Parts: sequence; structure tokens; C-alpha cells
Amino acid sequence: MNTLIIGASNNPTRYSYKAAHMLKSKGHEIIPFGVKKGEVANEIMLNEWDTTWEVDTVTMYINKTLQIGYYDKIIALKPRRVIFNPGTENPVFYVLLKSNNIKFEEACTLVLLSMGTY
Repeated sequence: MNTLIIGASNNPTRYSYKAAHMLKSKGHEIIPFGVKKGEVANEIMLNEWDTTWEVDTVTMYINKTLQIGYYDKIIALKPRRVIFNPGTENPVFYVLLKSNNIKFEEACTLVLLSMGTY
């Protein structure tokens, strides 16, 4: 199952970087999407949105203001769920996701992976 990481970073101090590596180490395929160019977890970070991505989970690492431009794009991908990591909580987006039958949760991807509940 693919996980789209929105806000991916190749900076080792960032949680999205740690999540990319942990997801891969646990056998998950990742799609790292961000504004910077480079690589993370041996994957090229993508800067252009692809409407054909097959995504099970979206994990958010951008704040709610930046998320606005992605509402329709994420919904169009029809992911099974969206994880809002600490600092990315967005009640306005929750309403849109719910009305499109997309699950969401406020959680930490790193904690979910480490507990085996991802």
C-alpha cells in the first residue's frame, strides 16, 4: 500500500524524513511529495502532483493553511485515510474528508508505526 507523504523533506531533523525512512523499513511504499528537490529514503522527492497516484494513506506534514491548496487534489485520489500529524490538525478539512467518505485521524505516523498500529 502506498503512503503519500505531503511535506516530505530530505532534512534528517524533520519528522517527515523520519517517517519516510520508518515507513520504508516497515515495508510500506512511499510517495514523498514536497517543495524541495532531492531524495529521501532512496526515493526521489516529487514536486509535481500526479492525479494517477494510487494512494492508501496520506500523511500530512504541512500546516492547515498550506493544506487548503490540496483539499480537492487529495479527495480526488480517494485515499482510504488521511493522518494529521501533530501540528497539522485541520477541522475544516475533516468535514470535507468525511463528506467524501475518507477516514481521517489525528495521530503521529511514527508512533503508529512503532506500535504496530499503522
